[in-house]
Amino acid sequence: MPPTLGKVAALPGLGLRPLTEVPRDAPVRWVAVSELEDPTPFLEGGELVLTVGMRLTPGNAGPYVTRLVERGVAGLGFAVGVIHPSVPPELLAAARAQGLALLEVPRPTPFIAVGKAVSRLLAAEEYRDVTRSFQAQRELTRAALKGPGTLIVRLARELDGWALLLDPAGAPRHAEPSRARRHAGHLAEEIIRLRPSGGGPVSIALAGADGHVVAQSIGLGGRPRGYLVVGTEEPLPPAAHTIVGAAVSLLTLQLESPRSGRRVRAALGGVLLGVRPPGAALPEPPLRVLACGDSGGAVLDALEADPVGERCLAVPVGDFTAVIVPDRLAGQAAAPARTCGPVGVSGPVPDPESLPGALEQAGRALAAARRVREGPDSPYGLMRYEDLPGQGLLGLLRDDLAEGFADALLAPLRAEDPALVASLRAYLAANGQGEAAARALGVHRHTLRARMRKTAELLHRDLDDPAVRAELWVALAVAANRDTPIGHAGGFPGGPAGIA
Repeated sequence: MPPTLGKVAALPGLGLRPLTEVPRDAPVRWVAVSELEDPTPFLEGGELVLTVGMRLTPGNAGPYVTRLVERGVAGLGFAVGVIHPSVPPELLAAARAQGLALLEVPRPTPFIAVGKAVSRLLAAEEYRDVTRSFQAQRELTRAALKGPGTLIVRLARELDGWALLLDPAGAPRHAEPSRARRHAGHLAEEIIRLRPSGGGPVSIALAGADGHVVAQSIGLGGRPRGYLVVGTEEPLPPAAHTIVGAAVSLLTLQLESPRSGRRVRAALGGVLLGVRPPGAALPEPPLRVLACGDSGGAVLDALEADPVGERCLAVPVGDFTAVIVPDRLAGQAAAPARTCGPVGVSGPVPDPESLPGALEQAGRALAAARRVREGPDSPYGLMRYEDLPGQGLLGLLRDDLAEGFADALLAPLRAEDPALVASLRAYLAANGQGEAAARALGVHRHTLRARMRKTAELLHRDLDDPAVRAELWVALAVAANRDTPIGHAGGFPGGPAGIA
């Protein structure tokens, strides 16, 4: 709303003195300076007119005031000390008689100072309207995430009025407050006018027993998807119209979204029926399944933001998201998914009937991908099902558990003599052949035999047991890969383990 005349009159520094009663709520829409005997052809109404009374006479003061009142000006500011030493009594009497707000402008106050002050007030009010509109649109957006009903409730509160969401037939779907449903019957005939045969949205504004009403169709096509109707006691200001427009846009997105899912629903229905509907959104075989270990469904947002998402079908499955994708686009789809969490990729399958098996493969690949260590700035791990055999057994071990196991198992040897660890590795590398291990270490076979006997005593394990040897070999391999990923056959960097 524009600033009121009472607020303008009270501005410090201007020195304006009310000579007649000043309506506290009369809006000042602009400041107009005029010395014409009849300035009304150049006014729109709502102005604070400023004059020095250059053409004012005792005889024309009354008609001058009449014309200003009929034009609907906010008030008259009369500058004293320029032409007239004081406000002419004829002007003051006419203003009092006809209810025109009359302000005395002191000689030191230039008209431009009054104009600047009002302009600043108008700019501040406009800024408040813009801020309010922005805040209201943000609140409407939050409400829209919970559904159309919540949005309607929020809209009615923002407008300090009532709001209705009608279906395409004009029946109420949501109302705030609930008694606002009664307005639907009164507006039935008007709603018919919002049903165009073609073209974009249509709106109407009404004033009557229901208050000041604005109704607008919702939808992008020729057939409306519904209607939004709002009512208030006073006409909607521009900021409120902006808020209503934002609500219409949000409702349009919500009501049009089911259309965008038709192709997906047709694809899923076709899978169930064993047919392929024309134009369905089923990815072209051969297919793969990605198992995406994202948190909170972030991969769904990542795929929607990428063009490849249009060619995928994503389904939450347990603690990961399964994505069905054409084989040729698997790498392209894995890229955005990998920014959200580790990804396991199944092998290719020829038809939708084979997807359950592909899902199992992808889940196993994801389990391995979760154990792949990457740098701090790298994406999450990626593992393809067909690459699992090349990872070796060590590549499937969880790093934290494997390192704890290795440290605990080898700790007695390290505490007793670090040479025992090197001797154990050489002994295992030689498949328990003491002669070969001793030669590789450069020690006498009796020395190696004594070390192995000591090792067995410290570990309380039988080194001739194949299961014990395998367990010790895993521990040694994990210890050798503490600062690098363990993912290759054999388990030791640089190829087969050497003998220290």
